Order: sequence, then C-alpha cells, then structure tokens
Amino acid sequence: MTTKQIDYCIELAHTLNFSRAADNMFVSQPTFSYQIRLLEEEVGFQIFERSGKGASLTPAGAQFVSFLTGMRQDLKRAIEQGQNFSVQYQDSISICMMVRQAVTFLPEAMQLFADREPKVQITPMFQYENSMEQFLQNKADIVFALQEQTRQIPGIQVHDLFQSRIYLIARRDDPLAAKDLLKEEDLYGRTLMVGGGSPNALRAVQHRLISSGKIQYFNSADHDTTLTNVAAGRGVCLAPGFLNDHSGQFAWIPFDCPEHFSCVLCTHKEDQRPSLKAFISILQQLYKDAVAFPL
Repeated sequence: MTTKQIDYCIELAHTLNFSRAADNMFVSQPTFSYQIRLLEEEVGFQIFERSGKGASLTPAGAQFVSFLTGMRQDLKRAIEQGQNFSVQYQDSISICMMVRQAVTFLPEAMQLFADREPKVQITPMFQYENSMEQFLQNKADIVFALQEQTRQIPGIQVHDLFQSRIYLIARRDDPLAAKDLLKEEDLYGRTLMVGGGSPNALRAVQHRLISSGKIQYFNSADHDTTLTNVAAGRGVCLAPGFLNDHSGQFAWIPFDCPEHFSCVLCTHKEDQRPSLKAFISILQQLYKDAVAFPL
C-alpha cells in the first residue's frame, strides 16, 4: 500500500465518482481505477461498489477509509514536524505529563532552555493515563510522576521537583472559598466528589473524611468530570495542587492534613545527554525560586 493509493482511496470516498476523483488527483481515470483495484487486491476486500452512477463505500470500505484518513493525518503531522525539526534542531527532548498544568513552569523552562540550547527541541506530550507506561516504552525522554509511582522501577533516574499539598476545590461563590485554610469539620454536611484514579495520599484523606460519617460522597469518573460536577454545584472535591490551572475559575483552598505529594521527573538512566541534564536543572531551579507559589 502506497501513500498515493491511500490518497486516491480517500479522495474517491469523498467524491464517490471515479472521473472527478481522478481529475482532482491530476491523473487519468484508467490509472486512478487501476490503483484502486490494486489496493483492494492487497487488502483482500472490496472497498467500493461500482455502478453506472459512480461508486459507493462498502461497510468494510467505510471503516477502512475512516482508519486511512486518521493515519494520513498523523503521517502529515509527522512529516511537518520532521521538516521543522530538520531545519531548526539537531536534537529533541520529549517530556510526558498527564496535563499541562502538572509542570506549571514548563513554558518558562522551555524559553530559558532555548536561549541556552537553541538547537535542541523540547516536545511536550500529554497522556492523562498511562504516562509512565509511555515513558517505559521509550516513547518519552522525561516523565512527570509522583515519587510513589517510581518505586522498584529499574533503569530510571528520579529527579526531585517539588512538594504539592492537598487543596479543596469549590465554586468561587461557595462560603468555603472565603477561608484561608480548611479543616475536616468545615466539610461536615457537604458532598465530596471522590474517585477518578486518585493518588494514594488523596485516597487516604478521602477515606478518613468519609469514615467520619458526617460527609456525603459522590463517585466521579475522572478529574474533568469532577470539576464539571463542582461547577454545577453538586459538591466539592479534594485535589493535588499540581492540577491547579490557576485560571481563577474555581477557588483552591489549602486543606489542613499531613498528606502531600512528592512530585518528580524521571529520565532513563542510560540517557546522559548534557542537554537533558541542563533542562532538568532549569526546571528544578524555577521551582526552587518559586517558594511563595501555591503548589
């Protein structure tokens, strides 16, 4: 299967007319039809039904073209990124995290790093779930993680980044938003959103609150669903500070508890590039300097 055949197939799926599709691809109709036939012979099923009125997709063909369209778009993006890289850069460092705000100072670090290493590209990657798996499969050079996730994983190097506390998220018009620090008794009689793959420290606090018998709870599938429920006035939730996007949409009030999160960056032990070490160092210094920044 060639990229030319893929493009011909996608074009025919749009026009459903061999003559018009051939014209759009700047080839003769016999050549166009021949390439479509070769493609169908290769995949082993009929993609198009032919008739005197033109062509129509078979059920299998419709599913196949949908896949080809996505694959072609991915290939186009890969080519464009490769072209950009070949012109501007000599090396690349990818960093994977669940959400952009997890590494708050990433944009500042990228700017500082670009001044120091203009030929090395920093590529952010976002994987809400399984970011550690992406890293362990060598699909990323750096991964943001909680220290608890890094235990007993061979072949990695762990770099301390910052400590993040637990906050309560509420609507800005919620009476709790006026407080500087919340205690357990402040939540009595309220509904707490729980679940959504909470880290161990957060689950411990949630369990302690629910065990009091004075707090109702509501299971929520993930963090985005939880925030939607909070915005709708269905309850409040506890969350790590590193998830705060600082947009001002919600009130993030510190919660009085000993639990916290040790946030780290992981690299592959065999990756000893000076540029990688320099980028890690820049991020660490930014967090060290931000002593008054809420995390």
